[in-house]
Amino acid sequence: MDLQHKVVWVVGASSGIGAAVAREAQARGARVAITARRKPELDDVAGGAMLVLPADVTDDAAMVDCASTIEHRVGPIDVVVIAAGAWNSMDIADWDTQAFADTVQVNLIGTSNAIGAVLPSMLARRTGTIAGITSPAGYRGFPTVEAYGATKAGMLNLLEGLRAQAQPRGLHVTTIAPTAVRTRLSSASRLRLPFSIDADSAGRAICDGLERERLEITFPSRIALPIKLIRMTPVRIWPAVAERLTRDR
Repeated sequence: MDLQHKVVWVVGASSGIGAAVAREAQARGARVAITARRKPELDDVAGGAMLVLPADVTDDAAMVDCASTIEHRVGPIDVVVIAAGAWNSMDIADWDTQAFADTVQVNLIGTSNAIGAVLPSMLARRTGTIAGITSPAGYRGFPTVEAYGATKAGMLNLLEGLRAQAQPRGLHVTTIAPTAVRTRLSSASRLRLPFSIDADSAGRAICDGLERERLEITFPSRIALPIKLIRMTPVRIWPAVAERLTRDR
């Protein structure tokens, strides 16, 4: 799939990986629409070259309105990249149930809302790509990352199940699994991984993967496979491994 002339909607595009994907897709000739809550930041990302649609991903009606506006003003959506993400650190000594619920609303319910906004048109046309950005925090349980990790594990399951239904109907579902990317959100995490790359490099890797129609886009390559293999770590020794990976440096 060549992104040139394709209509690409990036949800969660005000900063980080989402902003980088939007800029890279536009540079490759795509017609790009971007959504997030903060309009000034969206305007900065767009630089006058993208359709800016401020909205809260947790508002399902607002997401449907965004998709409808894109279709009427730009054209049917060929690709949606769901990059919206929230991070809340969890403390076992002061468990914050509201912070947990807020993370679920943005990362998991928000993903469902974005998917629901594009599915009717894509199914009617029997074409389209749905791509969601997950995290290695969804592979295993990490301390203080329980809320974020649970939502990313849920996204992995959601996208895998959706793919099984979507493929026979002509739709493509891609799981994007960046392992170590330097963003504002990742800086709030205690999870420290080597070989980190910047957001612009991640944007290029994602657009490369979308054009190659990969089912899973993982990067950086030097650490992506080892991180995936942590799912095989025995349960008894995992707490020590997780503590080491999240230890403050």
